[in-house]
Amino acid sequence: MSSLAAETPTDIVETPSGKGRGDENFPVGSWLIRRDLRRHVHAFYRFARNADDIADNAALPADEKIRRLDRMADVLNGASGGDSPAALAMRRSLAETGVTPQHCHDILHAFRLDAIKLRYEDWEDLMRYCRYSASPVGRQLLDLHGESAETWQASDALCSALQVLNHLQDCGEDYRNLDRVYLPQQELAAAGSRVEDLARPALTPGMRRVVDALLDRTDGLIAEARRLPAQVVATGLRWETAVIAELAARLSRHLRRGDPLAGRVKLRKSDFALAFLHGVTRGGRR
Repeated sequence: MSSLAAETPTDIVETPSGKGRGDENFPVGSWLIRRDLRRHVHAFYRFARNADDIADNAALPADEKIRRLDRMADVLNGASGGDSPAALAMRRSLAETGVTPQHCHDILHAFRLDAIKLRYEDWEDLMRYCRYSASPVGRQLLDLHGESAETWQASDALCSALQVLNHLQDCGEDYRNLDRVYLPQQELAAAGSRVEDLARPALTPGMRRVVDALLDRTDGLIAEARRLPAQVVATGLRWETAVIAELAARLSRHLRRGDPLAGRVKLRKSDFALAFLHGVTRGGRR
């Protein structure tokens, strides 16, 4: 009875937003991934998603967000209690697979930053954030498949590209709801733009230049990321990384033509279908 009580949630620290795998720009643990590993991919996604939801919860003050993220870390590290179901499930997954918990702790570090850091100085500052918010996702997946750490550089580029693309998609919403701006201050100043322009119903000419400049840098990351499939041994994962790289390139093109302040710029069903065909044909060989 006491053991059961120790795992019974009393005050859940997680604040799920309702977003799920279907809301992402990329497949999460799709059928391309080895069947026995999919539930572990889903456990990591749920862990990261719930931590992200805490950091993005506009109703919570910064210190409370950090307290809850710290509690997720405690449960991940072995603390008793069921107040963080996602961390508990992740702990069990790590114990079963033998993957390092460091990628999970890196993710939590990024979301602690989100609780207190509202502006980014330049591209390098943003990339340092992506090292913790994005890179661990790819590294976790590669480690789960037993891939070499030599794949990390191209994987980091892919994950950082996806992160920046998501920042551009949500730039208006992040500013209005959280006063959080990932667009580097240096880029804004160079284009003669201000963060307050993100509250407008459409991109100003200056903000359009900022978005395009960031897309230029992101396209460089995508070009580096296209090396990844050839480095991956696992066939399904090789296909999936090729698909994701193609989706990133397609979303970048949509953002060049679209206005993320006027309406959400997102991938279409045809993008997923064509990216899949690209992935299994061009990403099929090492």
